[in-house]
Amino acid sequence: MEPLRDNFTSHKHFILDGFSKLGGLRPVLFIPFSFMFIVSLSANSLLLYVVISQRSLHSPMYILIAGMACVDLSLPLFFVPNMLLSFLFDWRGISLSGCLVQIYFVHFFGAFQSTFLLWMALDRYFAICTPLYYHEHMALTSFLKFAIPLVIRNVFMITLVVSLAGRLSFCSRNVIDHCFCEHMALVELACGSTALNSLVGLISVFLVPVADFIIITTSYIVIFSSVLSSGKSGSKALHTCVTHIVVIGVSLTIILVAFLSYRIRNGLPAAVRVFFSIMYLLFPSCFNPVIYGIRTTEIRQHIVKTLAFCRLVQTAPHS
Repeated sequence: MEPLRDNFTSHKHFILDGFSKLGGLRPVLFIPFSFMFIVSLSANSLLLYVVISQRSLHSPMYILIAGMACVDLSLPLFFVPNMLLSFLFDWRGISLSGCLVQIYFVHFFGAFQSTFLLWMALDRYFAICTPLYYHEHMALTSFLKFAIPLVIRNVFMITLVVSLAGRLSFCSRNVIDHCFCEHMALVELACGSTALNSLVGLISVFLVPVADFIIITTSYIVIFSSVLSSGKSGSKALHTCVTHIVVIGVSLTIILVAFLSYRIRNGLPAAVRVFFSIMYLLFPSCFNPVIYGIRTTEIRQHIVKTLAFCRLVQTAPHS
C-alpha cells in the first residue's frame, strides 16, 4: 500500500509555465513588461505625491483618486517582479503557500480596483444630483456607511476563495500554464472535486466586479438623466464624469476579454489567454494614473509644477 500513498502525495511546489512555447524568445518579454511596470510605479507614485502634498487637493474626489493610485501601485508589486525574474533567469518555481499568498493579494487589490471606481461614481452622483448635501454625504462618518460594507465584502470573498483553494490536494500535475498564480489556473490542477471552488469563484465575480459595475452604470445613468433634464451646467458637470467613464470602459473591456478567453471554448493560443489575463491586471495600473493626470485639470497643473520644480533642482548645481 505504500506506493499508492506516495502516488497521492499532494504537491507543495509548482512551476509557472506561462509563454513556455516562445522558447528562446521568452526573455524578450522582459522589455515590454518591465517598461509597463516602471510606468505604473512612477506614474502612481507621482499621482499619490501630488495629491498628498497639495492641500488644495484634499477633497473627497481627489482622495479617492489617490486611493485608486495606491491600489494600482500595490497590485503589480505582488506578481510583476517575480514574473520579470522568470523571464530573465527562468526562475519558474513557487511554493504552494507562496502561490496562495500571491492569489490572495492579486485578487484583493484587483477587487478594490472596481470598488474604488464605484466609490468615485457615488462621489459624482452626490456632487451632481444632490449638490446641496454633497459635503454631508461625503463626510468621513457618512461615507464610511458606504465604504465599510464593501471592504468587508471584498475581504470575506477573497479570504473564502483562497481558503478553499488551500484545502485542495494536487496529486497529478504541478505545472501552472501562467506567469503568476491565478485562482482557476491553480484549481484546475487539483485532484478530486473542485465544483465548490468553481462555484464560489463564480459567485465572487458576480458579487464584486459585476455588482460594482452594475451600480456604477446605474449611477451614471441617473447622473446623465439628471443633467439632461435640468439643462443647467450640463457640459461642465458631464466633463467631471468623462475621466471616470473612460477608465471604467477600458477596465471593463480588458476584464471581459480576459474572463471570456478562459471560460468560453475558443481557438485562442494559451499564450494569448495568458497575455490578456496579465494585461487585465497590469494595464489599468499604467493607464489609470496617466488618464487621471491628463484629464483632471487641477491634478495636471500640480504635476506640471512638480516636474518643473524637480527639473529646476536638477539643473541648479550646474548653473
